[in-house]
Amino acid sequence: MLLGPFDALPPARRILLRGASGSGKSTLGRTLAQRTGIRYIELDSLFHGPDWVPRESFAKDVAALAAEPEWITEYGYSRARPILAPRGELLVWLDLPRWRVMSQVVTRTVRRRVAREQLWNGNVEPPFRSFLTDPDHIVRWAWRTQPEQATEVQRLRAARPDLPVVRLRSRREVHAWLAGPASGLLDR
Repeated sequence: MLLGPFDALPPARRILLRGASGSGKSTLGRTLAQRTGIRYIELDSLFHGPDWVPRESFAKDVAALAAEPEWITEYGYSRARPILAPRGELLVWLDLPRWRVMSQVVTRTVRRRVAREQLWNGNVEPPFRSFLTDPDHIVRWAWRTQPEQATEVQRLRAARPDLPVVRLRSRREVHAWLAGPASGLLDR
């Protein structure tokens, strides 16, 4: 069932977030965690080891997370999606316009790099020149993969027609959803 920002929600304790890199998944996840008391875990923190080396325990860590009674996390990483999909109770799809995603991911990346903000397991954003040399630089990645989000959501909807999917197309819709239907997520 595809829902909009004002549609009523069923109770949900296992929430998946989908959207392009930079669309606001982490911000939304932290906000939902604060409001609901449900733990939010970034899949990037399970995937990236020191020096950006993928962690061998990633699939095992995702399976342990999925087995928990409640969580909020991203519906990302092709290895994680089949583990998380059967357990999810709600998918929130941040389907923002490309210009908005790019604005957010560029601003975030510059802020993180200038501040040398520590991300997962001691990692920091690479030097700005890596935008030109690394085809998987986060800004280039966001540009390339943003159109794929709809395909992934459609695949999940076909596999899980029972899963409510909330589609949010702007920051205004995100705020309206948080102020309205999302406030009842934990009603049981």
